[in-house]
Amino acid sequence: MKKILVLLLVSLMVLSGCTKKEDTATTATTETTDTVSLKVWASQDDQEMTQKMVDAFIAANPDKKWDITLSVVGEPDAKTKYLEDPSAAADVFAFANDQLIDLVKVGALYKVTRNAEDIQARNSAGSVSAATRDGQLYAYPMTADNGYFMYYDSSVFTAEDVASLDTMLAKADAANKKVFMDISNGWYIASFFLGNGGTLSINPDGTQFTDFNNEKGVEAGEAIKAFTASNAFLTGDDSVLVAGITDGSIAAGVSGTWNAKAIQEALGDRYAAAKLPTYTTPSGQVQLSSFAGYKLIGVNSQTKFPVEAMDLADFLTNEANQTLRFETKGYGPSNTNAAASPAVAGNVALSALIAQSQYATLQNDVLGTYWGPAEAFGATLEAKDYSKTVKELLDEMVAQISAAQ
Repeated sequence: MKKILVLLLVSLMVLSGCTKKEDTATTATTETTDTVSLKVWASQDDQEMTQKMVDAFIAANPDKKWDITLSVVGEPDAKTKYLEDPSAAADVFAFANDQLIDLVKVGALYKVTRNAEDIQARNSAGSVSAATRDGQLYAYPMTADNGYFMYYDSSVFTAEDVASLDTMLAKADAANKKVFMDISNGWYIASFFLGNGGTLSINPDGTQFTDFNNEKGVEAGEAIKAFTASNAFLTGDDSVLVAGITDGSIAAGVSGTWNAKAIQEALGDRYAAAKLPTYTTPSGQVQLSSFAGYKLIGVNSQTKFPVEAMDLADFLTNEANQTLRFETKGYGPSNTNAAASPAVAGNVALSALIAQSQYATLQNDVLGTYWGPAEAFGATLEAKDYSKTVKELLDEMVAQISAAQ
């Protein structure tokens, strides 16, 4: 009897083990057919448009079960938000290209290992370079419009007038109008230094290099001082520019495509835009440069679904969706086919941006230590604080910029 009981117990144990193995196999099978869950970050203004793109992606890929959710994180905040908690960050997110080096440094971005050659071929060389580090493509070019140029009122200035900053200031002053530029913003103030041969690069030890305090840099600094001292000069943020254009007090202003709709509505038939003007130095006329900025889409290196995340990022930045961004929001395409369309070519703001792009400098090698000191230099001149020479101010600025992070 005992032998029979033992045999029965053994049989039950074997059966129990088999059942557990079958459950495990079932679980494994279920896991391989699970829903693909992805989180996407996009700016507040782009939520509706991005949702349409996501819906189209899901419809185009019916072979998988998708759960794709959108959260509001704009391009300027992507790096900061990612670093707060990489594991909780979006699988797919948009960011400005000047964040690329820091994101690569911390291992945030999944290398583009699918369709890389096609992505490189279909986008402009500048945008591909902005998405690349040490020969490796880390992101998907999304726009080529993160730069600046000169808007102007064509009833005050002619196309010839806006070729020279001196001419613009003299003519604006005579008409009791203002020429606007946010000088206490490192993004804009760099245009004087970069135009006169200044350099921003990264030292071997990872610190920021700049020569903005050399002889050419001092020339640029003196030109900024002269600009801010003019009766026709006005500074401020975007709200000041748009309000001044609207009430007629500002006749021209440096900004980007994000203000195109508001400025066009304010000026109507007088709406015009051009590349940045030249400014005067002891050596002659110097063309104002600018930063060339691009918006990119990256894939989180910690995503649980890298293949699907890459496919989504690829889809969100294809020709059709870059065209949709332009048609919906006026964003400039990095996709060469989309950028060559008559609608894009005929856009006043984008045409000015393209004209300025030949004088632009890629922003990838600009580190975080640059912005604060550059803005402090500009703010000092905006306040007309001449207690120190331009050379002294630039020496202080460069020392702070070059300090280790």
